[in-house]
Amino acid sequence: MSTYLRQPVAFTRGQGAILFDEAGRRYLDALSGIAVNTLGHAHPDLVAALQDQVAKLIHSSNLFEVPLQDAVARQLVQRAGMTNAFCNSGLEANEAALKLARLHGHARGIAEPRVVVFEHAFHGRSLATLSATANPKVQKGFEPLVPGFPRLPFNDLAALEALARQDSAAPTIAAVLLESIQGEGGITAATPEFLQGVRRLCDEHGWLMMLDEIQSGMGRSGRWFAHQWTSITPDVMTLAKGLASGVPIGAVLAHGPAASLFQPGNHGTTFGGNPLAMRAALTTLEVMERDGLVARAEVLGERLRQGFEKALAGTKGFIGMQGKGLMIGIGLDRPCGALVKMALEEGLVINVTAERVVRLLPPLILSDAEADELVPAAGTADPALPAGGTGRRLNRPPPAGWHHGRPAGSAPSSRSPLTRFPGATFHIHT
Repeated sequence: MSTYLRQPVAFTRGQGAILFDEAGRRYLDALSGIAVNTLGHAHPDLVAALQDQVAKLIHSSNLFEVPLQDAVARQLVQRAGMTNAFCNSGLEANEAALKLARLHGHARGIAEPRVVVFEHAFHGRSLATLSATANPKVQKGFEPLVPGFPRLPFNDLAALEALARQDSAAPTIAAVLLESIQGEGGITAATPEFLQGVRRLCDEHGWLMMLDEIQSGMGRSGRWFAHQWTSITPDVMTLAKGLASGVPIGAVLAHGPAASLFQPGNHGTTFGGNPLAMRAALTTLEVMERDGLVARAEVLGERLRQGFEKALAGTKGFIGMQGKGLMIGIGLDRPCGALVKMALEEGLVINVTAERVVRLLPPLILSDAEADELVPAAGTADPALPAGGTGRRLNRPPPAGWHHGRPAGSAPSSRSPLTRFPGATFHIHT
């Protein structure tokens, strides 16, 4: 089935933040499989752990004790102050959260509980989660959508307060579901004031505050979980993507009364929490802690943002930088999807989200040298980007130990394609 419009590149191996295609050509990975490969590619600790686990036990089912689940759960609880259950993906984690919301609503006497969601949100592609998602392209053809998802503008606390007043006479709302940082919606962070206001309204009205941290969690924002930039604790939080550095996994964490809503038989999974996924998650957490990757994400993310702001200052079409830590958005004033293929041709893996935002999600093990390749050092970018060109190509030797896999006689550019292409690419769409 043709469910993906794929780029004409097939990667065969990786090392750290570098990918290689079938021809041996080198690419700097600034996408991490869409925020999945926390430890990059072929991390020695992860490789050793998975090889060891495959030789012992891959799957046993949740009919039996899985000690590695307890080990991972302890690590997550320590960092989030919540309890948890495991599943296979972010979509499944959000489905579980929606089930918790319905159980919570029924326990409060609400016959048809509703969950408040927000514009530009993305929560998955199952019937329930695509109904909660705010993308008509994702929803088209799958109507009728699941009812019960009133939608409000993101970061608009007044709109949520107004809905709360309307709902107070005959309550129907059971929960509020939002992303701490909207990924597919353009790398837009919830403001601290908005998160604190949502927490207050949930407490006042008995709603569950449910945070989708599938893309923003696991250290990417410069905190273990992006909501930790604000002094709140959600009732429910969903995780996936970077939790196991590429091995499929999902997790639902709950706090307070929400933690006791699920009873035996209310929820289940065949593959979720299997020993292989748990070993990958445990190793990821241990390496992140040992190597200080969460703090590094904050520092390196700020360095990249400042570098791009300086390199792109005065460039036609550049609006500004968005996101936190190593969840980075370059905001543009027009569609820029063509940049993805152009960057690939230059050996750089990126993504475009919300049509006008270049999304950068490099692995948390990105080195300083690789960051310098992603964005040029201050002063190396041409101040003018002519409409018909792609900027200068200067010869620069690769960092020691790097293999570029380029045709004989060619050299890597000293300029990131993200700072050379905008002037040319933007005119395609005007």
